[in-house]
Amino acid sequence: MNIEYYWSKFVLMLHGRSVRGSRIDKRARINYGSNVVNSTMGRYSYCGYDSWIIEADIGSFCSISNNVRIGGPAHSVNWVSSSPVFCNGKNMFGKNFGDNRFEPFTRTTIGNDVWIGECAMIKAGVKIGNGAVIGMGSVVTKDVGDHEIWAGNPAKFIRKRFDDEMINKLTDTKWWDKPDEWIEKNAANFPSPEKFIKEISDI
Repeated sequence: MNIEYYWSKFVLMLHGRSVRGSRIDKRARINYGSNVVNSTMGRYSYCGYDSWIIEADIGSFCSISNNVRIGGPAHSVNWVSSSPVFCNGKNMFGKNFGDNRFEPFTRTTIGNDVWIGECAMIKAGVKIGNGAVIGMGSVVTKDVGDHEIWAGNPAKFIRKRFDDEMINKLTDTKWWDKPDEWIEKNAANFPSPEKFIKEISDI
């Protein structure tokens, strides 16, 4: 067991939070009423109140607001019936009419430094790039690129946070992977991407 992570194989109740089968960095935070199932979360990422995260991999420095839904099971919409009683595995009825194989879960990937607004819903299997922003109340059903802003229902591309050259430079730094000491040393330049890039390039 890596001492930098909380690891929960079974349900772990942490002051009103439910964590199961997940690997959560000790420097991450999960707030009251939230449920995290079979997921990972990197350092200094947080999940707000009353959110659900299911089968998702979340990077570092992510800001996930309240009442957010990430991932979740799918149904067999191309079969005769979409009911789980026709699939193999457990269901709430304790009844299976067949043993037809169906995988209801697809992993969702959230990059680093992603901001997800309140009441947003992220469809299972979606990939959200580093530095992206998801507006409050958005329903995301498509992949989102690095440093892109998406909003709406269904969510649509609004704009990029920076021009392509700056996005490439910021992505190349992988600052979210740097040790805490490095980040603290360069934190004063975070308000200005141009100064940040210049200073670390000079170093």
